[in-house]
Amino acid sequence: MRVVVTGGAGFIGANLARALLARPEVDHVAVVDNLSTGSKANLAGLDVTLHEGTILDPALLDAAFAGADAVVHLAALPSVPRSVADPLASHHANATGTLEVLEAARRAGVGYLVAASSSSVYGANRELPKRETMRTAPMSPYAVSKLATEAYLAAYHHCYGLGVLPLRFFNVFGPLQPAGHAYAAVLPAFLDAALAGRPLTVHGDGGQSRDFTYVGTVTQVISEAVVRRVVHADPVNLAFGTRTTLLELIDELGSVLGLPLAAEHVEPRPGDVRDSQADNSRLRELFPEVVPVPLREGIERTAEWFRTL
Repeated sequence: MRVVVTGGAGFIGANLARALLARPEVDHVAVVDNLSTGSKANLAGLDVTLHEGTILDPALLDAAFAGADAVVHLAALPSVPRSVADPLASHHANATGTLEVLEAARRAGVGYLVAASSSSVYGANRELPKRETMRTAPMSPYAVSKLATEAYLAAYHHCYGLGVLPLRFFNVFGPLQPAGHAYAAVLPAFLDAALAGRPLTVHGDGGQSRDFTYVGTVTQVISEAVVRRVVHADPVNLAFGTRTTLLELIDELGSVLGLPLAAEHVEPRPGDVRDSQADNSRLRELFPEVVPVPLREGIERTAEWFRTL
């Protein structure tokens, strides 16, 4: 089996490339990445073919998708705050980019495509836990672009018979996730500050909650989906129903590191949702064998990786 991973030099993509290469069913992994948020260093030592460039380039996609059996579409401009600052860039990369990937898959005769969506599509809908059948209410351009991704996958499934699986990610964390920049995710930002002895910046009161999912669990689900060709035209939450506030996360992180951690509270960020927790019923039906890595174990693995930097 030949698999293409768009965004494969990024945090989730590079972890996924490792998981796919560990599967005996997978013969070859190709990566498409423009290295805007990913890094060649993330692929060091991996037997993958890197097609360096943007998913907005049809010729590049045609070269990468030739002979592929499956595509995992992870390429995107991540971050809600980034999309608030530059909504057009998020739309081009995430919505138009997905359409280019789908068209390239259709041209190449690729029969199966998994794509990353986001829990941010639930937005202003305050009901918990988040069920896939709930009304979506995006609060940011990023969330809108991810909702477009889901809709395009459903359309290509119904119009062209493409096997698809749109997965809604919830606060994925783990090794290779970058820190030290304005749009860093919360856990690497906290780890970076904690290990440098700086206060941890908390936007708002810290009572906002998230369903944190370790990257190894995410890549286990995706690689299983690819090998078994799990098809579901409607979105599937990829999280396991946990709910951790940022203040609780800081306490857990301090316990793992054995350090007293100080928090510095600043203004809330526009577009951020208050609470997020997945209903995982649909995920459990499709992937009954997957056992998620617990939050503390995931933090321990991530902290161990951070200490090697």
